Amino acid sequence: MIKTLQSQLEIYLVGGAVRDQLLGLEVKDRDWVVVGSTPQHMLAQGYRQVGQDFPVFLHPETQEEYALARTERKCGHGYQGFAVDFTPGISLEQDLLRRDLTINAIAQRLDGELIDPYHGLQDLQNRTLRHVSAAFAEDPLRVLRVARFHARFAHLGFKIAAETLQLMQQITQSGELDHLTPERVWLETEKALKTASPQVYFQSLRDCGALARLFPEVDALFGIPNPPQHHPEIDSGIHTLMVLEQAAKLTGDQTDAASIRFAALCHDLGKARTPAENYPHHYGHEQLGVPPTIELCRRLKVPNHYQQLAVLCCRYHSHIHRIQVLKASTIVRLFDSLDVWRKPQNLNALLTVCLADTRGRLGFEHSDYPQADLARQFYQRAVAVDVQAIIAAGYQKQQIREQLTLQRIKAISAAKG
Repeated sequence: MIKTLQSQLEIYLVGGAVRDQLLGLEVKDRDWVVVGSTPQHMLAQGYRQVGQDFPVFLHPETQEEYALARTERKCGHGYQGFAVDFTPGISLEQDLLRRDLTINAIAQRLDGELIDPYHGLQDLQNRTLRHVSAAFAEDPLRVLRVARFHARFAHLGFKIAAETLQLMQQITQSGELDHLTPERVWLETEKALKTASPQVYFQSLRDCGALARLFPEVDALFGIPNPPQHHPEIDSGIHTLMVLEQAAKLTGDQTDAASIRFAALCHDLGKARTPAENYPHHYGHEQLGVPPTIELCRRLKVPNHYQQLAVLCCRYHSHIHRIQVLKASTIVRLFDSLDVWRKPQNLNALLTVCLADTRGRLGFEHSDYPQADLARQFYQRAVAVDVQAIIAAGYQKQQIREQLTLQRIKAISAAKG
């Protein structure tokens, strides 16, 4: 059935599937382009149409996406401001010309032959992210996409071509980024947070000026000094990206990796609000970081669970750094604030951010962090307090809570010795 359908159509594998296959990476999704067909013909072949801006169809058996070859013409602002032509006369080369990067503009016939009109193979070999044509500058979303691809492939040695970075700068200066919806900005950012090198995404945005437009709270950290005895890298922005890099190494492919990495990005936002006369010290930066974190999340419509963890890490990362000297009662209040009794994952996430914070400094990349073991030890002692025994002893209502807190303080005090 599949061969029968495909033999009647001019079909090519395109985009990421071809690119990743050539890079020796796992191919997760396969997209196809159909040349010389019409929506009516696709429907008659048993394909099911999805999408409204241009015809995309699902294969009746594999459910993979098949799009009619198309061209796009700029007619408005933002990434949606395009007129689309998908008439049967559109060639494969015309379709590939509208794509963002040469490495994404390679097609493959069903027999395996590669079609590479824009030298994507050469750029794959040279590890270069290069735009296909000047039309790249018409779509502001491509600034984020290129930054994301850079983050995804940086560990393989990929760099952004100088002329492509120049176009990204032009897009930023044109004001077109302001027409991107918060949802699309966050979608690209969340994908970038899940890559091997998420710090590269934000650095790439800064290199083209887009960080200041889209993430001004993060951009404001650059140029803010830290005490050199604790931060040989000095600059708060550089430190933040180093922390994000360490957070990526620590979280790998775990399910909550993206939210922990986002919290790492936000943990020091308060340093940009330190009065200059206090430099290089940042007294109270923990609490100062909460409003910009909330504002960033509000503006980009960041999911609540990301914001909640980021705010907790802003407020309490210094508590963990100093946990050896905190009173047992303060530690219990910290655990209460983190809601660790119901959500122990909050503590684990905070400890990961704190370890990344420690290692995200020049020369400290492999430092031990005994505070994490100590915090877990205190938590285990506190959570082991038996509330049922307190109830059995005759305590009621508010007394139960008070006694539970007292016994947890006692348990942590004993652990502290």
